[in-house]
Amino acid sequence: MSEHISKQFDVELEAARGKILAMAGLVEEQFRDAMKALETGDLDLITKVIETENRVNAMHVEIDDDCMHIIARRQPAASDLRMVLTVNKAVNDLERIGDKAAKIANRARGIYEGGRVAVPRMSDLSYQSGIALTMLRSALDGFARLDPSVASQVAREDVKLDEEFKAIQRQLITYMMEDPRTISLALEIIEIAKAIERVGDHAKNVAEYVVYLVKGIDVRHSPLEEIEKQSQ
Repeated sequence: MSEHISKQFDVELEAARGKILAMAGLVEEQFRDAMKALETGDLDLITKVIETENRVNAMHVEIDDDCMHIIARRQPAASDLRMVLTVNKAVNDLERIGDKAAKIANRARGIYEGGRVAVPRMSDLSYQSGIALTMLRSALDGFARLDPSVASQVAREDVKLDEEFKAIQRQLITYMMEDPRTISLALEIIEIAKAIERVGDHAKNVAEYVVYLVKGIDVRHSPLEEIEKQSQ
């Protein structure tokens, strides 16, 4: 590969990395706004979150297209190929986080338009979303700095997030059994809690991709102990 082509290739790779970080920032804001809208019932903010999904989807398509063109034109190998594949995989998870944010906003709209003035278990949902947001930020920071050590940290937080979801689910099932009139609303809250839990899953995926990117080791579906070992 000539020096000119090599430099151009580096520019294209860096551009792809920059685009995914920009998309990540947008998705993080969308998720934060979704949780704020859920807490406050701000219908304008709910609309903003849902409409942001179009921008997220457009960025997803653009970055996917960039990756395909890089592979077709440059035929990258080794670490360069891993970078392209990591970007391609991570962008899918970010798009799914955007989907979950829009889902939370849609659920919030239904709750408040149904006459509710507050969301039950909001403090629990806020705590749960705080864990998911921390996971997402850590994963993105690891991607930006090419630091695989974030994978073990995010994996540990994912265990905590799963436990929080199960606790919320148990509490709401108890409420439904005690008062059948709460069933409809309780199911909505469980769906929101599940969406938050899935945000954490996607953040964990991104963190695991960083291990693959830096070390060439696929730790997906691995137990926590193995992730901790390989991310050092």
